[in-house]
Amino acid sequence: MATPNRLWMALLLLGVLGVLQTPAPAQAALQPNFEEDKFLGRWFTSGLASNSSWFLEKKKVLSMCKSVVAPAADGGLNLTSTFLRKDQCETRTLLLRPAGPPGCYSYTSPHWSSTHEVSVAETDYETYALLYTEGVRGPGQDFRMATLYSRSQNPRAEVKEHFTTFAKSLGFTEEGIVFLPKTDKCMEEHP
Repeated sequence: MATPNRLWMALLLLGVLGVLQTPAPAQAALQPNFEEDKFLGRWFTSGLASNSSWFLEKKKVLSMCKSVVAPAADGGLNLTSTFLRKDQCETRTLLLRPAGPPGCYSYTSPHWSSTHEVSVAETDYETYALLYTEGVRGPGQDFRMATLYSRSQNPRAEVKEHFTTFAKSLGFTEEGIVFLPKTDKCMEEHP
């Protein structure tokens, strides 16, 4: 029969081993030497990956949207996205506030009133950008999303493959990754 001290030690050891065997969520790297001025301008949201139940339910009806990144008057960036919703063009602007090293931002979700952290994980500034967003919408409702921005509405196959690899490295499954179809609506070519 185990003594209380041995039982306590055995439980402690099992707890530590359990923690060590539980993989930590993957963290996205950050674009080295991020240059905010080169990140400005028009982007198209071409790919998404998420763990959100909402996303998994709605991903088949989502389409590509246009986003414009511009300096905000009080610092940070304005991210203005125009997208098709219920056959109408809708525009929303998020204020991305600096939140750490260059390329890290935070914003408040207008829908959920929760704070999310977004980082530019990788970009070549001229073709694509890979972003990673995370936040909490409520108890047990963590939100994570990877986003592929492209400067054109037709990202190259190798860019899409790179995004898929990026998303999977963050723990997203094939089911949680979608490439958004182009739409003729809301996609004017001017910035």
